[in-house]
Parts: sequence; C-alpha cells; structure tokens
Amino acid sequence: MYRRDEVGEGMTTIELIRRTESHGERTALLCGKRTYTYLDLLEASAAVASALLGGSDDLEEARIAFFIPAGFDYVAVQWGVWRAGGIAVPLNTAAAEPEIEHVLNDAEVSALVLPRSLRDRIGPQCDRLGIDVLTVEDALNVDPTALPGLSPDRRAMMLYTSGTTSKPKGVVTTHANNEAQVRSLVEAWGWRSDDHIPLFLPLHHVHGIINILTCGLWSGATVEVFEGFDADKVLARVADGAFTLFMAVPTIYVKLIRAIEETELGERQRIIAGFGGMRLMISGSAALPASDHEHWTDLTGQKLLERYGMTEIGMGISNPLDGERRPGAVGRPLPGVEVRLVSESGEVIEGEDEPGEIQIRGSAVFLEYWRNPEVTAESFVDGWFKTGDMAILEIGYYRILGRLSVDIIKSGGYKLSALEIEDALRQHPAIRECAVVGVEDDTWGEAVAVAAEIHEGAELELDGLRGWASDKLSKYKLPKLLEVVGALPRNAMGKVTKPAVRTLFEG
Repeated sequence: MYRRDEVGEGMTTIELIRRTESHGERTALLCGKRTYTYLDLLEASAAVASALLGGSDDLEEARIAFFIPAGFDYVAVQWGVWRAGGIAVPLNTAAAEPEIEHVLNDAEVSALVLPRSLRDRIGPQCDRLGIDVLTVEDALNVDPTALPGLSPDRRAMMLYTSGTTSKPKGVVTTHANNEAQVRSLVEAWGWRSDDHIPLFLPLHHVHGIINILTCGLWSGATVEVFEGFDADKVLARVADGAFTLFMAVPTIYVKLIRAIEETELGERQRIIAGFGGMRLMISGSAALPASDHEHWTDLTGQKLLERYGMTEIGMGISNPLDGERRPGAVGRPLPGVEVRLVSESGEVIEGEDEPGEIQIRGSAVFLEYWRNPEVTAESFVDGWFKTGDMAILEIGYYRILGRLSVDIIKSGGYKLSALEIEDALRQHPAIRECAVVGVEDDTWGEAVAVAAEIHEGAELELDGLRGWASDKLSKYKLPKLLEVVGALPRNAMGKVTKPAVRTLFEG
C-alpha cells in the first residue's frame, strides 16, 4: 500500500503528485473494462520510482526512456521516472529501429522500461547500445522506498520534434514548464473533476501527454484509454454518452465524419446526440480546413475549438471556451502566454493585417534543445521563442499562414501561404485532401505544386484544376504542378510531411 511516510516529504514537490493525493479513490484511468484509481497510480509510480533508484538517492536527471503502449503502465512509469528525479523520454511504439536508436543515442538514455511482452522487440537494441532494460512487471513488484525532493526547475521530460526539416531534436521541459502549461489549459478550457475524455492520440507528443492525459489527471477527471484510434470503438462510446470532452486532430475528424455518415440512421442519431452533449470539442496539431469545421458543426451541432501549439511551447493560442470560435483562426493568447508577430526585417508588428513570425514568451516555453546550445540560443531573441510559423492578426484573432520553411512559398516576388491555397483547392469536387508546396523553379523562384488525394472514380488534371480555381485564387497563386497520389505522406499525429510531398516533384 502507498503510504506518505514511505516515500518521503520530497515527493510532494511535484504538484501533479500532490494534487493526485487528494483525488484518492476517484477513477483516473479506464482501460477497456479495467478501472484504475488515483491511489493505484500513486502506489504503482512509487514502486517504479524505487525500482529505478535501485538504492540510490536520486536519478539526478538521468534520461529514462520507456517503450510502453498507452494505458496504466505508461502513466505509472512516466510518474515513476519523475518521482525518482529522472527525465522521462517516451518512445514512439510504432517507430522504426533507426528512429528509436537516434533518440536513445541522442538523449544518452541510461535505462529503458518496457512490458515483458515487448522485450524481444527492442531489448536486443538496448543490449547492443549498453542500455539497462527494466520490465514494467518487475518494477511494479518493488517495495516503495524514500524518494528524493525535487525542485520545480528540475528537467522533467524530453520529447522529440517530428524532424520535418532536420534530424529530430530533443525538446527539454522542466516540471515548472509542464505545470505552467497545464494550469493555463485547465483555466482556459474549464477542466473539471467530473470530466471524462477519450485518449487515442500517440503518447510521445505534447497533444496526448499534456493536453489530454496530464490535464485530465491534474483535474481529477477520468481518462479513457484506447489502443490507438478505432472509429467504431470510439463512436460506440460516444453513442453511450460517455464523454464530456473530446480532443482530436483534423484527420480523425475527417474519418469520423465519413464513419458517421455511413452509419445506420438510428445509431447515427445516438452518435450525434453523444457528440452534441459534450461540453467541449477541440481540434489541433494541424490546421483544420474551414470546410471540415463547418461540416462538423452541421453534422453534430458542435463548434470545434481550434488552438495553436508546438512541442517547444506547448499550447500558446486558443479560440475561447466562451465566445466566438472562428473557423480558420486559432484565437487569442492563452493565460500566461505573450504573443507577438515580427516582420522579416525584425521589427515587431503593431496593429493588424500584416503577416509576421509568431514569437512566444511565457513560463511554459521549453528550457532547451538537448545537447544543442547553439540552436537553443538561435531560437530565442530577448527571451522570445521564434516559432518559425507565420501568422496574421485579423479582428483580434490570429490566423496561421504556415511554416516559414515549408508553407511560405516565394513565387514571382510574392509570398504565398500554402495553407490558404490548400483551403481553396479542397473545395474542388474531385479532391478529398491536398498538400501544397513550393518547388524550385528557374522562372518563378518557387512554383506552386499540389499533391492531391482524389475521391474514388474521380479524375483530376492540372489545366482543369487551374480553370476551376481561377475565380477562387489570384492568378499567381494557381498551381503550376499537380501530382495525384493514393495517400499523402503523414507523421504519427496525422500531419502531412511537406518535405516528403516535395520529393514527389523531384526528378
């Protein structure tokens, strides 16, 4: 049994754990038919922490990786790493061996925790790299010992960027960074102890880890864990009226729209009622096309809340819980977050309707890129983090124009937003989804190129697309190249990987 005197006073310096003590026998996690209380998490994480310490007093920010599917064991190990004084490094359980090896080497991981069932999957790789392997089953059987006292400025977690423009970098946050992010979101989105939210997003990204899992457990809510996204299983629980909150990425909302529309009328009505009864639904991690935003509202009656964030800052900007949620915009700065736009010449933009780079300042902004002080220094100016994203302020709300590196196309002297062009082209009756990139061109500097997924039985040619779009886009924004593909390349969060799209037009 968990007892406060067994784990030492220092344990309570992690505010998440301190709050968990008060939630006690409330249901923290629902995993299939099994329920786990907050007390269960405290007991299990104390055992894991003690196993990791192995008799030492403090892990002193050693990097501890874990290769664990979503569920109770994942949380027990994550919390156990934190409570032992380590830095949690969650691995993508769907990653290829070279991707895993990059993280293990770059983070200088000293130990890895996994279920016994996955020992053969990644254990030999760890053995070759000289990394200690501990199974969850063994860790949970260790008797709790005294745990170290931890200050909020301790490094807590290392998440790896998606690597769309370079090798993935380790983004390091402290306990104070994570706490600031959670407090901001709990306030902005009105988290309550009676909330019930599904979790089907990957747990090596900030969206799943912080926005859903940690905010939920901080608030005393119930997080219902799914083994990845399964539309039938999720919709069955929605039809039961199980959830008060729902967070997903745009690709999942598109899949849900299709699934709902293909469902028999009676069940469809139950599903729509389930969505309609939720107090809040959020979309993020990629831009949600305005057409999908409106389609979702027409179908379910729910107006999705869009927000803006990234690994380095957590969430920075959000449409309001109460007030106008504007399709195509990400809203206003979250509590505790400062936002400014900076022109290409480095001048802070005053007023509206002028595009600039988003720069963010606040206590939730990450500490550093691991072992990369030069890039860390280059990423800040006077304490402001340079996101590399372009936006414009329109009637008080920020609208994202895209990544400076991949979504801003310099063509014929113009700076074009790939996201704006994509929104227009998605309205074409043949196009199911598309991605726009700039391709090097001797005449234009960069030519607008579009890769498109099309509906079954449809046809699409460049001349026809240009003619159709001529009254929706200025002439200089019209695509000059077209590639029809079976599926656009995406990462684990469903984001289209623009560098991979650009390769479709090479050669």
